[in-house]
Amino acid sequence: MPNPMTLEGAEALRAELQHRKFVLRPEITQSIAEAREHGDLKENAEYHAAREQQGFNEGRIQEIESKLADAQIIDISRIPPSGKVIFGSTVTLTAAESGAEVTYKLVGEDEADLKAGKLSVMSPIGRALIGKVEGDVVTVRTPKGAVDYEIDRVEHR
Repeated sequence: MPNPMTLEGAEALRAELQHRKFVLRPEITQSIAEAREHGDLKENAEYHAAREQQGFNEGRIQEIESKLADAQIIDISRIPPSGKVIFGSTVTLTAAESGAEVTYKLVGEDEADLKAGKLSVMSPIGRALIGKVEGDVVTVRTPKGAVDYEIDRVEHR
């Protein structure tokens, strides 16, 4: 099943993959070799820690390679702006009740980072926004109840 991903998200995963393969992997291999030189492997905490680190790193490499293989990379800059909220667009919302303004970029699930303003397109807010246009009011069901947001701005950036 295709995994939608922004161009920036794919580039970040590729950079992490390069780092894990060509920086961390050799460092971990070196740590294992040094730990082996200390003798008895059964009671060698450094060796076991390095092997555990190696397993985690190799697992993450496989995970990233799988995500990139299944990625459907969407470059928002190649899609003409239509005013509609689509995957990859940046949306500025105003909460109807409080007047608080928030800005989110709609991204794939793997890229979501609320602190960085990146919201999963599969989240309740993301799903409510898709296909809407500036001026629309969307109602989002949250654990605390329904919240209305007005879409102030839709940007392709």
